[in-house]
Amino acid sequence: MALSSISNLDEGLLRLARTRGHTPSAERAVARFSRLGEHAAVWLAIGVAGQALEPARRERWRRATRAVGGAYVANTAIKLSVRRRRPDLAGLPPLTGTPTGLGFPSAHSSTSFAAALAYSRLGLPAAPLYALAFSLALSRLYLGVHYPSDVLAGIALGTAVALRAA
Repeated sequence: MALSSISNLDEGLLRLARTRGHTPSAERAVARFSRLGEHAAVWLAIGVAGQALEPARRERWRRATRAVGGAYVANTAIKLSVRRRRPDLAGLPPLTGTPTGLGFPSAHSSTSFAAALAYSRLGLPAAPLYALAFSLALSRLYLGVHYPSDVLAGIALGTAVALRAA
């Protein structure tokens, strides 16, 4: 598949996410929900809570929480190297602000999937962790701040970091 075809598919899927299921109240709700993933906040909070609530497994919780932080650091390094701009769709402005104008890979996706894997390995139920991770990743498409390929790259990165940290 040619690069232009992939780019067209990427933009077409993003356009679909930006034009289906949108109402003012849904957009506000998704924007608020997506803030949970900013700088891995919800995932780091879960890791800190695990460390506090399970002193006998504190070191395992620290390692899992470090995997989330490691995914965030790796993501930032890749963003600064690749320097891919966030989407700019005519007539469909982003529905939320972002810390930078760089989009590849999605930090929400990286940290979410690193956390889902790392915390499920500690015995937390995988289904709700991955449901939250997937929802946070998709929220970035709905809000128009990432291309689907940014999200997929973030998922791959977060999973790889968590696998390596195990």
